[in-house]
Amino acid sequence: MNGKRICLLLTALCLLVVSCKKKKTEEKEDVVYDYPITIIQDILLVSRGKADEFLPTNVCRLVKEYVWLSYHAMRVNSKGFNIGIHEQYDEGIPPVMVIPQDLSRAVLNVMNNACYTVWKKKQSAGEDYHPEVTASVRQEGNNLIISITDNGEGMNDEVKQRLFENFFTTKPIGHGTGLGLGITRDIIEKKHGGTVSFESTEGEGSTFTFTIPVRK
Repeated sequence: MNGKRICLLLTALCLLVVSCKKKKTEEKEDVVYDYPITIIQDILLVSRGKADEFLPTNVCRLVKEYVWLSYHAMRVNSKGFNIGIHEQYDEGIPPVMVIPQDLSRAVLNVMNNACYTVWKKKQSAGEDYHPEVTASVRQEGNNLIISITDNGEGMNDEVKQRLFENFFTTKPIGHGTGLGLGITRDIIEKKHGGTVSFESTEGEGSTFTFTIPVRK
């Protein structure tokens, strides 16, 4: 069985786990079992090739897969979670040489943050607020551009300055390690020779953009 079929089967297994009903404890409280989702995410990442191995990759398909994997994992872990996802993929982009195992992790990290911030804002915002995330992939000249935009809480100046510091997080204990964005920057900048940029307005949302040079 080749790698692509394994990935498809594992993704299907992930969606099957997501569709299972939540189990009740003796105290009649909802219990969410996120360990199967975490394990499947890790298996999918490993299945995408060896460490630091550049492979011709359909980046639009990769981004789409991990956007939805993040979404479904969040639905399992957060009761009542539901958001609008908008996708803008330039399907004419040919396979690009990237490290799919690492790029998948970078997309997953940013998408997880986007899902979390819109979910958190939903807890206190009025009924007129509709949580949304937009993922896009396009090619500009010799660069591949991947963007993820949310209309969540946004960031203040202090958070912006410390964003890539190891172990810095605005999430409560148990929801984040403070390592995700540092790892993401290393993946894009050190391994792919690209850049990670962001724009954010407090109270309105954020956009994270990966700019990756297309390898010949």
